[in-house]
Amino acid sequence: MNRLLFTLLALSAAVALHAQGLRREETLSDWQFRNDHDFEQTDGWQSVTVPHDWAICGPFSRENDLQEVAVIQNGETASSLKTGRTGGLPYVGKGCYRRTISVDTLAGRRYVLLFDGAMSEARVLVNGREVCFWPYGYSAFSCEITRALHVGENQLVVLLENRPQSSRWYPGAGLYREVKLLTLAPVHVPVWGVQVLTPYVGADYASVTLRTKLDGLKGGETVEIETAVRNAAGEVVAAKTNRRNWVYDTPFEQHLTVEHPALWSPESPALYTAESTVRIDGVEMDRHTTRFGIRTVEVRADKGFFLNGELRRFKGVCLHHDLGPLGAAVNRAALRHQLTMLRDMGCNAIRTSHNMPAEELVELCDEMGFMVMVEPFDEWDVAKCANGYHRYFREWAERDMVAMLHHFRNNPSVVMWSVGNEVPSQWEADGYRMASWLQEICHREDPTRPVTCGMDQVDAVLSNGFAAIFDVPGLNYRVHRYREAYDRLPQSIILGSETASTVSSRGVYHFPVEYGPDRLHDDHQSSGYDVEFCGWSNVPDDDFAAAEDLPWLMGQFVWTGFDYLGEPTPYHTDAWPNHSSMFGIIDLASLPKDRYWLYRSVWNTESPTLHVLPHWNWPGREGEITPVYVYTSYPSAELFINGRSQGIRTKNRNSNLERYRLMWNEVRYEPGEVRVVAYDAEGRQAAERIVRTPGKPWALRLSVDRKTLAADGRDLAYVTVGVVDRAGNPVPTEHREVRIEVAGAGHFRAVANGDPTSLESFCEPHMHLFNGLLTAIVGSGDRPGELVVKASARGLKSAELRISVQ
Repeated sequence: MNRLLFTLLALSAAVALHAQGLRREETLSDWQFRNDHDFEQTDGWQSVTVPHDWAICGPFSRENDLQEVAVIQNGETASSLKTGRTGGLPYVGKGCYRRTISVDTLAGRRYVLLFDGAMSEARVLVNGREVCFWPYGYSAFSCEITRALHVGENQLVVLLENRPQSSRWYPGAGLYREVKLLTLAPVHVPVWGVQVLTPYVGADYASVTLRTKLDGLKGGETVEIETAVRNAAGEVVAAKTNRRNWVYDTPFEQHLTVEHPALWSPESPALYTAESTVRIDGVEMDRHTTRFGIRTVEVRADKGFFLNGELRRFKGVCLHHDLGPLGAAVNRAALRHQLTMLRDMGCNAIRTSHNMPAEELVELCDEMGFMVMVEPFDEWDVAKCANGYHRYFREWAERDMVAMLHHFRNNPSVVMWSVGNEVPSQWEADGYRMASWLQEICHREDPTRPVTCGMDQVDAVLSNGFAAIFDVPGLNYRVHRYREAYDRLPQSIILGSETASTVSSRGVYHFPVEYGPDRLHDDHQSSGYDVEFCGWSNVPDDDFAAAEDLPWLMGQFVWTGFDYLGEPTPYHTDAWPNHSSMFGIIDLASLPKDRYWLYRSVWNTESPTLHVLPHWNWPGREGEITPVYVYTSYPSAELFINGRSQGIRTKNRNSNLERYRLMWNEVRYEPGEVRVVAYDAEGRQAAERIVRTPGKPWALRLSVDRKTLAADGRDLAYVTVGVVDRAGNPVPTEHREVRIEVAGAGHFRAVANGDPTSLESFCEPHMHLFNGLLTAIVGSGDRPGELVVKASARGLKSAELRISVQ
């Protein structure tokens, strides 16, 4: 009788919901915010748009993140005062977000909130009642709120708290990822409730298996699921309807066949959708769409990583989650901008360091063809930070892991899971037990992908069994010990899970040029000659050579693709005002450093590279040795100074530096023209590059990455502001202040210059140039029109450009 009554109520509720549309999803963008937990106050609120980062506008202060710590993973044994370690921004503290949600009926509906991340220790209240708590700021989570709602207006409150010494880098603050409200039928597919598997993939056909969970059933009902698989053109390529009596908590399984499948790969990121209609006892209850790709992944001993049966080397980078001057607040256009730059460099893979990524990042990697290693943790149950995740690990780690695995298991770009980074447990005799437990969770929830871990303590992990248990042993740095690790570990494979940590500042060159670790300079910058690195790391050339010479090396993930806020190594020991990293191949303003062209010359095999450094504007250095480096995909080049040949250099495999760089170390500076002629393998002239000493600064010059934006209120354009002389030559030594004005169909979003010592706000429309450049980020409005950007500086001719908003 109870089952019959439940079924009748569910069916009548479903009919009512169907009349108003099944499965509605609303993005909750408009909120009120205050910097405390007093959500009952009536004043002191500010209107914000989520995703939102409450700390990014600063102000910067040495006092915001003073830490007396020993960074053990850097080899430190004694504590010392650290400044800028988390970016010098006011992320520590409490925050409160509130808004109302309107509910017209509770009959036949269930309501679920979906958070893609909330930083951190999130407590969610509905009408004053706590409905869920989720401590880890990087984890996506959902909570049902139906029982706390009433018909009419309901108050939704999210309380967040970032504790001091809770992070090693800038974590951001607030509701920095999207929040959605799902309206569902009584019986529905839950969040991440569909798993897509491809047990067989071939050129002739692919087997596709869908495992669908349903919430709201008691057992015994007749369940029917009708699924259509569509290709990127929207054509139905497979369809099936299955019906069976429901067995409680058992996924509903369907098997379909896609003929002549388009396989997902970096070169051809083909995507499919599975559209499923759920009926209970003949009544439609839910419609759910899952995007997926068809491809295979495999790790072969002594060979490496295979995608669709083809050997692949990871040419990857590690990415922190902040977006430079935009902070941690997620923006799809900003992520696309980053990935576009990395793709041109030849990058084919991303490691999410050291946390679950935003959903938008993985979706873009699906669409643009990047392989992804998803990583959840920087610490397990042993602390790196006094108030870090170790406080919650034993209670929450499995829940966070399952959320991550279910969230991203259908994304074809995700080819590998990592369970952690440089965790202190790697030193412990029984640390392998925890590592094994985490790997088993991955295997249980997703048996299709290999598992790794970023390990930097080679002596320990080779001796205590820690490295031996993983599908793929990932070594952070220690490239000189790869062969030893290969010989001692059973997997017969090695992954460079974190590499290089070369440091440089864009447009900064120190003399004399000195190769070595932990170089410190009076200007608190690192040299753009790309020969300075950390005590535990190396220059990129060593990793390039390993990738070419070691057939069992799967590739590498460089630390890092972009500079990020925090960890200003080597200037992290009370060396304020440094507050952002120098590891990036691209700086905090999304401007490429010289190192970008070094990686491009090796990684981008589709388009040639020819780049010259340094700039040629050195008043006062006349006659002094000023080495010239050339990063090029060509085997040799000839250097001319004011028309006089300085000789031909050819790449030399006997030295790693000379293997990937052409270097003229004895050049003496004289103003004028630097000309480089590159030659192909047959000795024919193939390309030319000229750098000139500029005249006096004359005008600003603007360029933009995109000239058309979507009128969605969220799209972005990156405007590069530079200085030129009357002949149009860049002036790379300018540091005067530039003011940005934005008018028309858009608005100013942020500004950055890439200087790790700059304390100017990202949120004000003015900033000093750093070595002749800065970046202004402008956003579209929600109506079509023209967006006008104007840049001005005292003593220089102003510049203007126009962007179409459609």
